[in-house]
Amino acid sequence: MSKKLINQVAIVTGASSGIGAGVAKSLAAEGAIVVVNYPVAANKDAAEAVVTEISTKGGRAISIQCDVSKEADVQQMFASTVAEFGTVDILVNNAGIQKDSPFETMTLDQWNLVMGINLTGLFLCAREAVKEFLRRGIDPAKSKAAGKIICMSSVHEVIPWAGHANYAASKGGMMLLMKSLSQEFAHKKIRINSICPGAIQTPINRSAWETPEALESLLTLIPYKRIGQPEDIGNAAVWLASDDSDYINGISLFVDGGMTLYPGFTTNG
Repeated sequence: MSKKLINQVAIVTGASSGIGAGVAKSLAAEGAIVVVNYPVAANKDAAEAVVTEISTKGGRAISIQCDVSKEADVQQMFASTVAEFGTVDILVNNAGIQKDSPFETMTLDQWNLVMGINLTGLFLCAREAVKEFLRRGIDPAKSKAAGKIICMSSVHEVIPWAGHANYAASKGGMMLLMKSLSQEFAHKKIRINSICPGAIQTPINRSAWETPEALESLLTLIPYKRIGQPEDIGNAAVWLASDDSDYINGISLFVDGGMTLYPGFTTNG
């Protein structure tokens, strides 16, 4: 069976752990050359471990440090990728952060940090990707599209989340930014979509699943009655990055085990 993303160059932001690492591995398994982005020097070893795992399975990957909230960092990451591999075909805007707080005590720093990484980071990375896609145009040997952008949103782009106003607002903003960009560039054959994970078993939400009691409580919110795994998101990312989804533009793909199905109403509300 031929690989779906052979020789396509993919940047995955925030790929040193969790969902980002899972997506990077899934794209590489389908033939993509993957740039594993990590934010600060402290994450370098974890990013290199992802690169090593990809390489030992026959894939190609490198790691690049970049704070996606900083314009110069993002521009340098794209310039380095193009210098190394010639272009960028796929961008997965995965980098994200939570700084939770009751709203009345939330600081401006907590607000700005989440918005800077989750939403401004999307803007900066997508802008550089679109520039490269427009410069290169369609390479039919690789894909029917000129380029693909996948935004890693959340079920909380539609589910309000008390105590997490900055995070939920950033994901709601991501949804309309994604749709606006998709509308603007679809005629250029640039496909832009979002994946909206539900509860995925990663370090960012360890407290929600690490004990049997916590997991039991979490599963009351998931009709499918299992917690998601990074490969669930990776499989969705492969589909959205491949020509299998060539007619898919501007969607929020919920990968959540049914979390957005209002599970409280399964017993008649």
